[in-house]
Amino acid sequence: MKRSLVEILACPVCHGGLELKVEVEEGGEVITGSLHCPKCPADYPIEESIPNLLPPEKD
Repeated sequence: MKRSLVEILACPVCHGGLELKVEVEEGGEVITGSLHCPKCPADYPIEESIPNLLPPEKD
C-alpha cells in the first residue's frame, strides 16, 4: 500500500480519517502495519501491502 493512499481512505464504520501505523516498509510501500480510526476506534490490518477495510465483527 502506498503511504499517500491514507489521505483518501476513510473508516468504513464511521467515515472518520485513518492513521497509518507501519511495521514493515520497502521502497515507499507499506508491507505490513495497520490503519487505526481514532474516532470509533477500529483497527484494520495491512498484510502483504493490502489493507483489509472490512468492518470489525461485533461481539
